[in-house]
Amino acid sequence: MKDFDGLKAVVTGGASGIGLAAARLLAERGALVAVLDLNPDDVPQPLRGYRADVSDDASVVAAVSDAAGALRGIDVLVNNAGIGAAGTVEDNDDAEWHRVLDVNLLGVVRTTRAALRHLRRSAHPAIVNTCSIAATAGLPQRALYSATKGAVQSLTLAMAADHVREGIRVNCVNPGTADTPWVARLLEKAPDPAAERAALQARQPMGRLVTADEVAAAIAYLASPAAASVTGTALAVDGGMQGLRLRAPEPGR
Repeated sequence: MKDFDGLKAVVTGGASGIGLAAARLLAERGALVAVLDLNPDDVPQPLRGYRADVSDDASVVAAVSDAAGALRGIDVLVNNAGIGAAGTVEDNDDAEWHRVLDVNLLGVVRTTRAALRHLRRSAHPAIVNTCSIAATAGLPQRALYSATKGAVQSLTLAMAADHVREGIRVNCVNPGTADTPWVARLLEKAPDPAAERAALQARQPMGRLVTADEVAAAIAYLASPAAASVTGTALAVDGGMQGLRLRAPEPGR
């Protein structure tokens, strides 16, 4: 399938995890793909890596400009860069709240703002934001992270309304807990990594973690011309975590 032939895509945080899976899939389906990341040297061919810190506006503006120049335009923007945070509302000080909001929320703002003039020239412009199940479900020990992702989902809807008459579609994906390097590092810090992984798997009705490739497939759908009538949508890729309420298994079954 080469449904992205001739299209140019920019993916933030695309050197690993969900971002890398999305960038690779878009390239496999025909897109020219630029990755904006703190570690552009980790970006494999045929992807093009550009150093960018989404918490620094000048860095973002320069990287988007360089990527758009090399690609000769931008049709798809995937706002994927983000960082995690653990704890209740009292466990993180103001500086940490500002730091995580600056990356997870304002990073989307900065990259989108820099890319809009290029997207407006596209015949098939689309923005996909990587959000989270944390935007719609109350998860323990995730107050700060959840707040940033709730804001990203609300921002997605507002952006979709602002730009629909320009033909720019804006959607987000809401992954459940995904089997990514970030989650692996989180598990390594747990007192009992195996027990923590089992608990995360059990939390999702399918009984396993979401894969980065599964989230990438959802991103590619929302970004593709096949989704031309889809905007202002949050697509859950969470193993049923948000929508399903299963009964406990019966004993012996």
